[in-house]
Amino acid sequence: MNNFTQVFQRVEKKYLLTEYQYHAIRRLLAKTARVDSYGESSILNIYYDTPDFRLIRTSIDGPAYKEKLRLRSYGVPSDDTTSFIEIKKKYKGVVYKRRIDMPYRQAVDFLNPEGQPAGGQAAACCPALSDKAAEEQIRREISWFFSVYPHLAPRMVISYDRIAMAGITDPDFRVTFDRNIRWRTTDLDLEKGNGGMEILQPGMRLMELKIRGAADLDLARQMSRLHIFPVSFSKYGRGYLAMLGGQRTGYQSRSAMLPDLLGPAAEAAI
Repeated sequence: MNNFTQVFQRVEKKYLLTEYQYHAIRRLLAKTARVDSYGESSILNIYYDTPDFRLIRTSIDGPAYKEKLRLRSYGVPSDDTTSFIEIKKKYKGVVYKRRIDMPYRQAVDFLNPEGQPAGGQAAACCPALSDKAAEEQIRREISWFFSVYPHLAPRMVISYDRIAMAGITDPDFRVTFDRNIRWRTTDLDLEKGNGGMEILQPGMRLMELKIRGAADLDLARQMSRLHIFPVSFSKYGRGYLAMLGGQRTGYQSRSAMLPDLLGPAAEAAI
């Protein structure tokens, strides 16, 4: 197995786009960014949380610091497909993401709380990783998650289809477009596929700009002319709120979409 570690630190801005806005922004980006080698890919995630969903409830409250633990695959995995255990933290608008890779089934077993030693020493279960400092740090952070948050386990699958683009002259500039964003709380195994209940209205896409330095002012002006403005949006948060709506009233189609069109007050709660 060829393990590797990736560490990201960047500012991420999110925008909800209509079909018209999506095609308009793609035209604006044509000279500055290109679609990466994967084209459009399907991304599947299992979010780990406590039985009372403490991590996502805290995130929805909007603190300066928030964090998540998830297992990600690109495409529906099999047991030996490379997958990624990711720790995602956000502090005052800056996103920090660390991840390590291992075969999917091995990652599932590693993150199985019943398999963790007493005291949350998750790192002891990790398959042979190198002694690189970054990998050791990630293993310690995973161990910390299991010690601080009791009974962490898979709670929700979030999947979507993504087009990712990178800057032609500035590789640190990244933009992604997500559609068919779905959630489910059953079949919490990515090998079961990317099915689930829709979060966005038909034709809508979620755009994320991921930058390390200053934003492109010309692009910002063009986006303003198209009435494209930042929103606060968490896929897991939307799925969680939709789940709560279903628990309270019986699931109603597209219940997770309602905040999209309710304005800043509703957005601030996500």
